[in-house]
Amino acid sequence: MAKFILHIPVLLKETVDGLNIKSGAVLLDGTLGGGGHTAEIVKRHGDSVKIVGLDLDSGAFPRAEEKLKDIKHDTVFKESAFQNGDKVLDELGIEKLDGVMLDLGISSFQLEEEGRGFSFMRDEPLLMTMKKNPGEMDVTAYDVVNTWGEESLADIIYGFGEERYSRRIAKAIVEAREKKEIKTTGELSEIVNAVVGREYKRLKINPATKTFQAIRIAVNSELTAVEQSIPKYFERLSIGGRMVIISFHSLEDRIVKNEFRKLADEGKGKLITKKPIVPSDEEIKINPRSRSAKLRIIEKI
Repeated sequence: MAKFILHIPVLLKETVDGLNIKSGAVLLDGTLGGGGHTAEIVKRHGDSVKIVGLDLDSGAFPRAEEKLKDIKHDTVFKESAFQNGDKVLDELGIEKLDGVMLDLGISSFQLEEEGRGFSFMRDEPLLMTMKKNPGEMDVTAYDVVNTWGEESLADIIYGFGEERYSRRIAKAIVEAREKKEIKTTGELSEIVNAVVGREYKRLKINPATKTFQAIRIAVNSELTAVEQSIPKYFERLSIGGRMVIISFHSLEDRIVKNEFRKLADEGKGKLITKKPIVPSDEEIKINPRSRSAKLRIIEKI
């Protein structure tokens, strides 16, 4: 029997309101995920707007289609990383966009779906790739953990995970893999817990949290993707079009903040959010995963 996973879209009203959608708009949902944000747009505007939805995980499409099955809509779903969406738009003959939406968080489906390797709460193969079915040439967490040098591991765990004990963790990983290859999330979690578990005893997060985040970001080139995508999609926006981005950790938010500020300083954009919009206490209570979300909006002028 399939496991039921509840996916709650983060900052739903704020995101859709922030796009300032008009009839006839062409929109890009670069991170379709559970389809919640796209479904809300369709509920409000029906087929008076066209939406192109992208996701590297092909499992996102049936979920989105299920949400839209009883509503008249004009949507196209394509399997693609959001940073490569310009190629999809070219194939579809779409030159200009009136709105771009990116939700940079990993979806509940990916976190909870067994076998994907995103969670340290289960013992699964070390994958952590956003692709549903990675090929032989795709980098996985197994490759990072078992083949990257100690210094590189320490650098990504510190840089992408903001983990203060990165050097200690990287050393432990290398020592462990010299004895036998590290194949599962459970094995990796045990290694991290063994060397920093005591330091995290007083904190409310699992000792492996930051290390897993760092490796996932490295596997999927997440920060590079954000840096590449903002100027690329801003260029495609029509005058008055808006870009709305939800980030979930400080590194992503810093990139979004700096890129938006640069566009504003160059006189190309107007910051709709001087400070990021964050979830209300009520939303956090309903959906604890939303607690670190930050929403920023810029409009092309």
